[in-house]
Amino acid sequence: MPEAGSAGGKKGKKETPLCCAMLTTDSITTCLSPPVYDMVCRLGFEVKENHDINSIVSQHGEVCWKTIAGCMCYTDSERQNVDYLKSVSLLGPVCEAVHTHMYSLTKAQFEVRYALWFQWTNFPELFPEIFVALKSLQPATIPLNLMKLTSCLERALGDVFLLIGKECPFLLRDLLVSKELAEVFGQSVMDVLRVFIGSPCGLNLRNILWHGFASPQEIPPKYCSTLVLLTAGLGQLLKSYLQQTNFTFVHRPFLIFTHLNELIIFPDINDEVLSVVEELIEKSTFVLKIMIPFWEAIVMKFRSHRYADCIVLLLTQLETGLRKVFTTVNKCPKRLLTAESTAFYTTFDEILAKELSNDKINHLPLFLGEPAMEFLWDFLNHQEGPRVRDRLSHGEINLNDFPREVTNQLLAFSIVLLLRFVGEDVLSVSKENASIKTLISCANCYCSQFHPVSQLKKQILYCEKSIRIWPQLPLVPVEHIQEATRLEGNSKASDCYHLIIKISSELQRCMPQGDYNLSNLLDNPPTAKWSLLLHELCSKRIRTLYCPRPVLEVVVILQKISTHCHLVSDQIIATTEIRFKQWMQKTLRSRQRQNYLRMLNSIKLLSPVLQLILLLITLELVSIHIVNEKNACEYQQYLKFLKSVLQYTENLVTYSNQEKNKWDESTNITHLVLVKILTFSDKKQMLIHLAKEIPK
Repeated sequence: MPEAGSAGGKKGKKETPLCCAMLTTDSITTCLSPPVYDMVCRLGFEVKENHDINSIVSQHGEVCWKTIAGCMCYTDSERQNVDYLKSVSLLGPVCEAVHTHMYSLTKAQFEVRYALWFQWTNFPELFPEIFVALKSLQPATIPLNLMKLTSCLERALGDVFLLIGKECPFLLRDLLVSKELAEVFGQSVMDVLRVFIGSPCGLNLRNILWHGFASPQEIPPKYCSTLVLLTAGLGQLLKSYLQQTNFTFVHRPFLIFTHLNELIIFPDINDEVLSVVEELIEKSTFVLKIMIPFWEAIVMKFRSHRYADCIVLLLTQLETGLRKVFTTVNKCPKRLLTAESTAFYTTFDEILAKELSNDKINHLPLFLGEPAMEFLWDFLNHQEGPRVRDRLSHGEINLNDFPREVTNQLLAFSIVLLLRFVGEDVLSVSKENASIKTLISCANCYCSQFHPVSQLKKQILYCEKSIRIWPQLPLVPVEHIQEATRLEGNSKASDCYHLIIKISSELQRCMPQGDYNLSNLLDNPPTAKWSLLLHELCSKRIRTLYCPRPVLEVVVILQKISTHCHLVSDQIIATTEIRFKQWMQKTLRSRQRQNYLRMLNSIKLLSPVLQLILLLITLELVSIHIVNEKNACEYQQYLKFLKSVLQYTENLVTYSNQEKNKWDESTNITHLVLVKILTFSDKKQMLIHLAKEIPK
């Protein structure tokens, strides 16, 4: 195994440009800091002692926790604080004995002895794979399977926690110190697990692998063997606990990626592109030399359609490569290494942040550019996005069904990153490949799909599509037209139409001359011009990276308004179809008939009102960054205005519900909100009033 080495390259006499600096060959021999390297690669090998495997596990596969826990050391007599250095040292020979034992078994013997005890993990088929991996000569195999094991184990332990507890901790280290798991498995057992995967003071195998710090050769296989045995032992303890308590053990369902079509930006990667990648691995300085076996395995796994395996490895190396760029552009080479237990690791969270922990500007976003940063935020951070690394590392995704589409997108993006750090000669040759050229073009044009701003755009267009259905709804039978007309004499409704015209005229004055025409946009039924305008406005690029808090606060309110408008539209569509069917079947009572006719008259008003509100929030969204120019008082008044519109849409949802059918009340509150919109518009404090021009 390599010695702990320097994280930085040699210093030259002159400061070289960044691209040249990134293109130098790295001299990194490990990303583990010296203490972490010693803990993982040396400490467990210092004690030379032979352990009888029969004192650790019986011939029937029953784990003797007393022997394993007997190796635990503490810094106090109350056994509250684990002495991780001594514990790892004493556990070393135990792990060696376990690994020798596992290595001596055939796959059939392994399954006969242990298969039953992996059922509690909800992923028992993983463990025969790991057993085979223990004998593999491929360097990336042990780390890959250890990562899969830790994510599976974390998810299963969370399910056990929920036997007693209510809300499962998000972080593994918090889960392992919970009183709930200690009650099920015993405190000494939890202390053993913390040595292996639950504390930055211990081996911390889960974190140093998932965050891409460990190279393939640095993880001793014996720790993987031991965690396999410990998982079986946990299954045995759980069975005993369930028998004593009569509790029913239930697994949380796996999460499923939805809206996969929204994730597809890059075209499919073919064999020709993969061949280019194999060359880039050796030539791109984005790849640390010590991590090349991981990249080779990434390509191999993709070729063999092992998409979960591919992306697990890819995510770690994406983080490693970006950490290298991060430490270069921010001139902090030591942060390429694992941090000590008293400091934070440099992970995606900080790599993608606007500022460093010392409040200095992070130069990585400027270097990578907005499209690349938006892609990374979309796939890794945004709450509405796939959050691939979080969900994989915490065991929330079924690895057997991992979608190719997600792996393809991240691999395509990573290929473009590899190309950013090659020489001009390699880049020009690579660009001759049409597929590679397409990948670069797609990356350069990327816009966020999952930022709240982007989500709001989609919501607006979904709502517009729903309202467009209204003219196609079934009409009142001809013989009842007169009956419907008698109900139309509502003066409030007439006032509302007048207000709509005034508000739309005011909005028209804010629009650039000749570019947009709002006349007749609010016709009933809605015209194609209204739909085209909303699509055109939503197609405009709006900065999403590191939006200030006021922008996000306003966007959240606009999202709620849009959501309620859509709900109103869907309720009206559903109610109209049901009532018309009942009308034709003559199953409506007299009062219900009158209510149905009132609803049809209300629809005539609500259609242009909802169109107006959608148009209004779209125009405000397009000018959203102007909100930062408001002073505190103006900002609060603006929020108050938006919340009044939100309150209206919330009430409209209630009134338009099938159970309520309060259509006269709907007209009354519509009149009130239109007055508020016109009054606020007269103050010229909406964002469209303050914007010098609508962004192109």
